Amino acid sequence: MGKRGWGWRAVERVRLSRAWRPRSHLTDGTEPSAPFTRVATEPLMPEAPENGGRVAQGPWRHRHSALLRELFTMLLVGLTYWGAAELSLRLALVERNVTPVWPPTGIALVSFLVFGPRMWPAIAAAAFVVNAPISPSPLAALAIASGNTLSPLVALLLLRRVGFRPELDRLRDALAIVGLGALVGMLVSATIGSTALALSGAVPLAAYGSTWAVWWTGDAMGVLVFAPFLLSLGTRRPGGATSWLRRIEAAVLFLGLAVVSYAAFRSRLEIQYLVFLFLGWAAWRFELRGAAPAALLASGIAVWAAVRGFGPFEQGTLFEKMVTLQVFNVGTAFSSFVFAAVMTERRRARAALSLAALELEDR
Repeated sequence: MGKRGWGWRAVERVRLSRAWRPRSHLTDGTEPSAPFTRVATEPLMPEAPENGGRVAQGPWRHRHSALLRELFTMLLVGLTYWGAAELSLRLALVERNVTPVWPPTGIALVSFLVFGPRMWPAIAAAAFVVNAPISPSPLAALAIASGNTLSPLVALLLLRRVGFRPELDRLRDALAIVGLGALVGMLVSATIGSTALALSGAVPLAAYGSTWAVWWTGDAMGVLVFAPFLLSLGTRRPGGATSWLRRIEAAVLFLGLAVVSYAAFRSRLEIQYLVFLFLGWAAWRFELRGAAPAALLASGIAVWAAVRGFGPFEQGTLFEKMVTLQVFNVGTAFSSFVFAAVMTERRRARAALSLAALELEDR
């Protein structure tokens, strides 16, 4: 064995000697039941205080601070959900409830992925506060808020069943968030919300199908576009700090993407496919950290064109416009995140091969 292997074994022995000690070193005179056991670095019981018999409230302070952090996190999640919802309702197409894009679904799903399903009270409360003033009745607002809470919870359960990782660094993760997180998970909120509006008389039964389609489109788009973007904020770029050359490249990329997307969705010609060239560029060079904001920018311009009725959204029924918009956004998310995940897997495979080659050289 070479010097590299000998050094590793020496370091491992030192680590084990520091973390583990024989039970025979204990001073209680008992016989060891196992060769080694971990020795606690802190006493199991606090020592008796010397200041008048008072007992330190350390554990209570920790629980109190943990509770305050939990409440603060819930408050922050709820306010973020409420703020995003208020901005999204300005794009409503059906009554004042159904929008072509609903970022709060992406915010709710990310909060469940990061903090766990215990964030549901914050999501439910914020959803009810948002829907109460614009719903036909408090009961309808409660039903809509329940659907807005249950839908990301269902998406969370589906993603956990397939072993989803929030880093989106595998091809299976990109496929899962597109298929299960957005397209399947958001069926719950669209069905409950549209049914509540129909039963309350706010939407006629003849418009139930178009209302359901717009609702599902908006919720699914919120997951497709905003959830990966929020998840990408917690990822780190491999290789350390970003050079000025890569920053200039990123600026040129996003400027070109904005100009091409604007021109494509203002034109009556079917030239929206030019956008995918820039999405591939972002995923190839910057992986998820570039693909997620690029998809958000392209989808945002597409939503703006759909609301204003520009370009491919100038003619057609509401349902046809939503189908066109949904197809574009699914293609945008799928191509961006899948290509970024493939590039990440390729980079890791090359790094693993290089490391294996170095280890073989040292033997």
